[in-house]
Amino acid sequence: MSDAIVRGFVPQAKARPPRTPETHYLNVEYGVKSWLLTTDHKRIAILYLIAVTALFLLGGAAATMIRLNLMTPRGELLPADTYNKLFSAHGIIMVWFFLVPVVPTVLGNFILPMMVGARDLAFPKLNLISWYIFTIGGIITLWAILAGGVDTGWTFYTPFSTKAARTNVIPTIIGIFISGFSSILTGLNFIATLHRMRAPGMTWTRMPLFLWSSYATSVILLLATPVLAMALILVGVERAWGIGIFDPDLGGDPILFQHLFWFYSHPVVYVMVLPAMGIVSEIITCFSRKPIFGYIFVAWASVGIAVLGFLVWAHHMFVAGQSVYSAQVFSALSYLVAVPSAIKVFNWTATLYKGSISFETPMLFALGFIALFTMGGLTGLMLAALGVDMHVHDTYFIIAHFHFIMVGGTVMAYMAGLHYWWPKMTGRMYSDFLSKLSALIIFVGFILTFLPQFVLGYLGMPRRYHVYPPEFQILNVMSSAGASILAVGYLLPLIYLIWSLFAGKAAGPNPWGATGLEWQTPSPPPPHNFDETPVVTSGPYEYATEEITDVH
Repeated sequence: MSDAIVRGFVPQAKARPPRTPETHYLNVEYGVKSWLLTTDHKRIAILYLIAVTALFLLGGAAATMIRLNLMTPRGELLPADTYNKLFSAHGIIMVWFFLVPVVPTVLGNFILPMMVGARDLAFPKLNLISWYIFTIGGIITLWAILAGGVDTGWTFYTPFSTKAARTNVIPTIIGIFISGFSSILTGLNFIATLHRMRAPGMTWTRMPLFLWSSYATSVILLLATPVLAMALILVGVERAWGIGIFDPDLGGDPILFQHLFWFYSHPVVYVMVLPAMGIVSEIITCFSRKPIFGYIFVAWASVGIAVLGFLVWAHHMFVAGQSVYSAQVFSALSYLVAVPSAIKVFNWTATLYKGSISFETPMLFALGFIALFTMGGLTGLMLAALGVDMHVHDTYFIIAHFHFIMVGGTVMAYMAGLHYWWPKMTGRMYSDFLSKLSALIIFVGFILTFLPQFVLGYLGMPRRYHVYPPEFQILNVMSSAGASILAVGYLLPLIYLIWSLFAGKAAGPNPWGATGLEWQTPSPPPPHNFDETPVVTSGPYEYATEEITDVH
């Protein structure tokens, strides 16, 4: 058995000078056609990376206009209708076309097959089709936004979406509906790969925690996405043909839409967060040089989050007219769903304790995730309390909480994972100084942007309003100033990561000295990932074992 393919040792990254292999997935073929027809999971991940980055920039541009408008109480920059369309565009793009797909389709697509020791995903052609479906859905949605827009918000609440709105609701719904099939097919592909293509010796308790999170995420995608698809179809049917489904004037029930929408949309919060948690688990243990504390508890916490996430949807509806008994039940369940997340935070902290911590850029982003996600989680517990929720419902408190979880959590972890696996993806290292500066700027800018919004919400400023009372201006100016800092932090990686492609130092196969099968391939990896089928002989985080010579 070759030592090169046995996991359980930390290769010596400095055994020989780092070099880029002559043949790898980026240069094996040339031309646009070879990319657009590729079935290599790594190239498809790069295609997703380009698509979601472009969409992120568009969604960020809409957020910039929103914050500029809110710098003055009377909102002189934008008319009310344009403002409504902008916050709708921001939410639709960021939720459906960035936060939901970004970690599974980019990092999951690239890393998951190598983590399990496979040459590709179970269904390579289906993987390519998933990207085309996502792209088609995104193009349709962008066309709808640019050709008149939609002003319902990203939730498409009735009667705004079925009756009142005079904008492109149906084309937008069609775009999101189409992109949902991409999520379903990606989840199916991941599940099949994890069940059928794990390397010999990789039992469930030897899988890296990122794989556990990806598996739980895939189950949610398969079970929840069809419910959203049905809800959107029903909105389109009622809007197009006047069939009474949600409109009470036609015998429909508007609360039914909320039940269908949130039955999907609350579990989908964990589609955004679970893969992020998997990334943080990989990075914390790597840069602490310690095995993860309580591996089995962290692994099963992912499963617990996926299961409990389906049981708490109605906590979004405490003021929608449900009975007191129902509200109490969903309040209790909302407290319960916080337990698996708390387990993860506790175990990450315990892993850091007495670890040999190295503050590399991925670690800085991961620590930022833990801080911001914990703050978001604690405010989530506040919202699970009926009295507090009724006071701050539909205020900027909700906006702040959502962004602490989604942006402070998911985006911070995505940045951590991107910086962690970038040397593997490209074979190049990025600027150490600029990347650490970016992590600091993003953290500070985020706090300055969204912490004032908690205060605004508690004081009673409603969300989605075009104008506001003058006494709220100082906090809004603070938030807008923080957003400008945050934008600088997000633009920096775009600059130095692209720069690294041309001028970055060769990374070598394992610049971090990490465990895991993906680090036992060259950087960038060859098209087939492994020359021989890897064999796993130990757990995923054996940092205490004796090192062996790097054979690459």
